[in-house]
Amino acid sequence: MAGKEQTDGRVPGRTLGIGMVGYAFMGAAHSQGWRTVGRVFDLPLRPVLAAVCGRDATAVRAAADRHGWAAAETDWRDLVARDDVDVVDICTPGDSHAEIAIAALEAGKHVLCEKPLANTVAEAEAMVTAAGRARTRGQAAMVGFNYRRVPAMTYARELVADGRLGGLRHVRVTYLQDWLVDPEFPLTWRLERKHAGSGALGDLGAHIVDLAQYLAGEPIVGVSALTETFVRERPLLAGASAGLSAPGGAERGTVTVDDAALFTGRLASGALVSFEASRMAAGRKNALRLEINGERGSLAFDLERLNELSFYDGGDPARSAGFRRVLVTEPDHPYLEAWWPPGHALGYEHTFVHQARDLVHAIASGTEPAPSFADGLRVQRVLAAVEESAEKNAVYTPVSP
Repeated sequence: MAGKEQTDGRVPGRTLGIGMVGYAFMGAAHSQGWRTVGRVFDLPLRPVLAAVCGRDATAVRAAADRHGWAAAETDWRDLVARDDVDVVDICTPGDSHAEIAIAALEAGKHVLCEKPLANTVAEAEAMVTAAGRARTRGQAAMVGFNYRRVPAMTYARELVADGRLGGLRHVRVTYLQDWLVDPEFPLTWRLERKHAGSGALGDLGAHIVDLAQYLAGEPIVGVSALTETFVRERPLLAGASAGLSAPGGAERGTVTVDDAALFTGRLASGALVSFEASRMAAGRKNALRLEINGERGSLAFDLERLNELSFYDGGDPARSAGFRRVLVTEPDHPYLEAWWPPGHALGYEHTFVHQARDLVHAIASGTEPAPSFADGLRVQRVLAAVEESAEKNAVYTPVSP
């Protein structure tokens, strides 16, 4: 378990055994994070890639070799039971999150679970209850909202918390992708409610709801929403998917999730929020953009320029006032003390390194990591309210407290 003395022939010290369930797109990203974090940051515990799990023995062994995992398992229960696994990292579709996370917590493991936390509010509530019991035993449970770990986003949160924007008025967030524009793109698990829970809403909307609540420092209390499925039938999957691409066959199946979600809402303070999430926006690859307007200033961010933050200070003289570009690469910006000289940019994969760093520190210090499972539940309740509102043709729907 965590803190045991061990050496792998490189660096002796206190180790933290990592076991990961799932090895595809998110599994590769998480592997990068765990493999890199101890080589960049000074950590109180040294992560060791103990084992990775997947149902296909040949494929999971190949993934283990590619990403540096010492062992491969084909049953997640066997991975959870391993004595050399202290942290269970869940990178599977949402329909298995609750079962794996609860079992891992009950087995005495720390847990990192990809977003959204679960497919339903009830599942998320059960996970929070299990995490609460585990917390009394010193275990940590964190949900993987990696965009919080973009240095510019963490810095933006600091600016809002320090009052640089004053009281908030508006939060606008869009997250647009285009990998489903082609109606012949096959029916992967992300397009089936039984596996994914929802479509663009859970896949993209979960990220932007979490970012809005994180940056504002307050919850969304109600929403008014529309959702749409533009392509209702697609070819059935004819082989293994890789990332956001997959081969299709001749037979067709029904899409049971949304392609796009559009919703407005209100924060607890009365500030207004608006969201758009779509996987059908031609030309937009991973376009997450947000703007926050306050009584004294504004912030704007574009994920495709993730080392930059735009900041407007309403206290500047009118003749020189305007949005200024802040290059978030200085050593005193969040996470940047361990990376490159100023101006040398980071990328998407670094968010997973930062996520691993923060979880290791939380485990070592015995503090609750953020975002916690409770944070994930708050997002899940917003997503549920969005679906309820959309079913009622955009009727304003309070979010369960």
